[in-house]
Amino acid sequence: MPARHDIESERELWDTFAESTKDKVFDADPVFCWTQYAGHGPGPELLGDPATVLEIGCGTGRALGHLARQGVKATGVDLSPVMVTRTAERWGPLGARFVCAEVLDHLGATTETYDAIYSIFGAAWFADPARLLPLVAKRLNPGGVLAFSQPPAIPGAYGPQGMYKGGFAGRAMYTYRYSYTPRKWENLLLRAGFEKAEAWVLDAPEPDHIGTLIARAVVS
Repeated sequence: MPARHDIESERELWDTFAESTKDKVFDADPVFCWTQYAGHGPGPELLGDPATVLEIGCGTGRALGHLARQGVKATGVDLSPVMVTRTAERWGPLGARFVCAEVLDHLGATTETYDAIYSIFGAAWFADPARLLPLVAKRLNPGGVLAFSQPPAIPGAYGPQGMYKGGFAGRAMYTYRYSYTPRKWENLLLRAGFEKAEAWVLDAPEPDHIGTLIARAVVS
């Protein structure tokens, strides 16, 4: 059975998340890191040398703040109006721009194109790749890059995975995340129109800790 996304319910979920992370927006410095471990793994070099970028599911906006400070024309899209209001206030003065929208709707409606589109534990984890990836490919300039990171799939648990917010008690707030093997991600990216695609799991800095799945694809 396909995942049944309820956008209004998911917006409420991400607003709740935004409330819980407000200190990370206002008290943190801009930083670009693909993994869940500070100072671990590659940096923005995976994007190449873009003049324009779009972050899908931009969350706290810290990566966009970092890129904007480097002179990149940086745009972020996020479903949560609470998060977008806060990130625009914090990182807007650096030149970053933020849009409050559902990512599939936004990519389907906008005429803007970018040198790179990326997601750090963001929309590439929470949107159906069969719908998301072709839309991303159409919004990239020639030679443009899509890169994203997320936790690797738990062995044997692939496809859409239901996820409750805030544990297993209280009001039922949930969304879906999409988990696949690196090889499956590569196939999905190539099928969506990318010329080259690679995906891999970067080990955590500590043995037996959760690694990070990273994917990078290029359009022709």
